[in-house]
Amino acid sequence: MDVGMNTLVYLCLCLFFLPLLFSCAGEVGPASPFQLKPVDVPVFNSQKVPSSRRSKEVVARVAPTLVSGLKDQSLSYGSPVFIRIFKEERELEVWLRDGARFKLFRTYAVAAMSGQLGPKLREGDRQAPEGFYFVPPSSMNPRSRFHLSFNLGYPNQYDQSHGRTGSALMVHGAEASIGCFAMTDPKIEEIYAVVDAALRNGQRFFRVHCFPFRMTDANLRKHTESEWYSFWMNLKQGYDFFEDSGLPPNTVVRDRKYLFQAAND
Repeated sequence: MDVGMNTLVYLCLCLFFLPLLFSCAGEVGPASPFQLKPVDVPVFNSQKVPSSRRSKEVVARVAPTLVSGLKDQSLSYGSPVFIRIFKEERELEVWLRDGARFKLFRTYAVAAMSGQLGPKLREGDRQAPEGFYFVPPSSMNPRSRFHLSFNLGYPNQYDQSHGRTGSALMVHGAEASIGCFAMTDPKIEEIYAVVDAALRNGQRFFRVHCFPFRMTDANLRKHTESEWYSFWMNLKQGYDFFEDSGLPPNTVVRDRKYLFQAAND
């Protein structure tokens, strides 16, 4: 190949690549279809909820992902929340209100809990509670020794009517627990942010129902000889109420038993 031909090839290559170089260096170009769009996170001020620098940082960091995840399931950040916990399955469910019913958003594995199946009876017995509890804003703990937490409200009226004692029974972060439900820090951050938003948006309290296991007829038949069988049959009434209606019941105590009725909140 002579010099003239080499020069011609060189010029052709320059004409081909130079526009690409300038385009990469100086132009942004159209947005990539994979580029993440900013997420609009709503801010709620209907009700005061305790906060700390830690809780504010956590909510600001995880809320955009939660908003997107909820939207994918046609749910809304800030909607009323309901939580169920199953000890034998080691699962915590987060439900959000979707119109006339609650819809399951996410199921989290419980990292640690202590004790056996059966209710908590006394301070120091290392048992996690079973029963129907509710969490108002005052029970949120943004300065927990276990990252973030909320107090279940044990002993409730039923527990007190049976002489049961104990205190500071929590759902919290970390991976170890004595009587509480430890969820790990990343999981409690998501759970905390969801319930914090619901409370700030005006939910007066959210309910937490703690069961020994999923209260199916088949599971209960496995425990007919348990000393707690009659207690668990009472819990099953509340479990069935939600399964049938999609709404957690209002819970009252009469003659040392739980009674269930449609809630107004």
